[in-house]
Amino acid sequence: MLSIKGLTHIYDNGVKALNNVNLTIPKGMFGLLGPNGAGKSSLMRTLATLQQPTSGRILFSEDDVLAEPIKLRRQLGYLPQDFGVYPRGSAYELLDHLAVLKGITNKKDRKKTVEALLVQTNLFDVRNKKVSTYSGGMRQRFGIAQALLGKPQLIIVDEPTAGLDPEERNRFHNLLADIGEDIVVILSTHIVEDVADLCPNMAVLAHGEIVSQGTPKKLIEELKGRIWKKTIDKSDLTQYQQNYKVISNHLCSGKVEIRVELEVQPSGFEAATANLEDVYFLALNQGA
Repeated sequence: MLSIKGLTHIYDNGVKALNNVNLTIPKGMFGLLGPNGAGKSSLMRTLATLQQPTSGRILFSEDDVLAEPIKLRRQLGYLPQDFGVYPRGSAYELLDHLAVLKGITNKKDRKKTVEALLVQTNLFDVRNKKVSTYSGGMRQRFGIAQALLGKPQLIIVDEPTAGLDPEERNRFHNLLADIGEDIVVILSTHIVEDVADLCPNMAVLAHGEIVSQGTPKKLIEELKGRIWKKTIDKSDLTQYQQNYKVISNHLCSGKVEIRVELEVQPSGFEAATANLEDVYFLALNQGA
């Protein structure tokens, strides 16, 4: 279990990226939802011991991460939002090299480990190709392969499906679901569907603060009977936003479908089934 207590980070320019973040993250997939600039990457970098926070504590299996970062690094797999590769290295060569750095020094064991990871990430058939020539989805799967080296107990993936086509995104989802049962896996993303498809627990981060957390099912149930929708002319959107708590709007065939959150059905609206996107946008509106 990962425990985050009162985590605050203020950069040298005065920007407060994290503000008193408190989270308890159990084993399994945990979704951290938030828009760009919410502080997700700052939190992921702090958890990965790449930067020291201004204040707060991080405990992993009772180990004090900030006091003894080496202990966590031995158990950590990390896939940042942007990661580079050696331009001339093949997937096999790079994984073999990284395995040595992870402490897998026995050549026979290393070969077995690297080949197993290439099979698991569906890259074995292209193991001798340069990673720099891979598609975006293939590079992300290579990123997961390197993150899995050394049998980590905590895996952090930051915006892993951004820019992937639907087929590659589904393939990546299946891979994450396969590895995220017996260890802690944190999925940081702004894509609601990623969390809805994969994560039994989640939190929403906005302006460096946790504005909502719980299980997706429970958070959705709390909005049951409170979400209403209506299709309006685009020119009327501003008026409705002034008169109602519009949590989201979608353009469709020249019209706009708006969704509002109210205890009582407003005139001219029809009932809508609450979903995780409603939870997300409502949390962002409340945290604004």
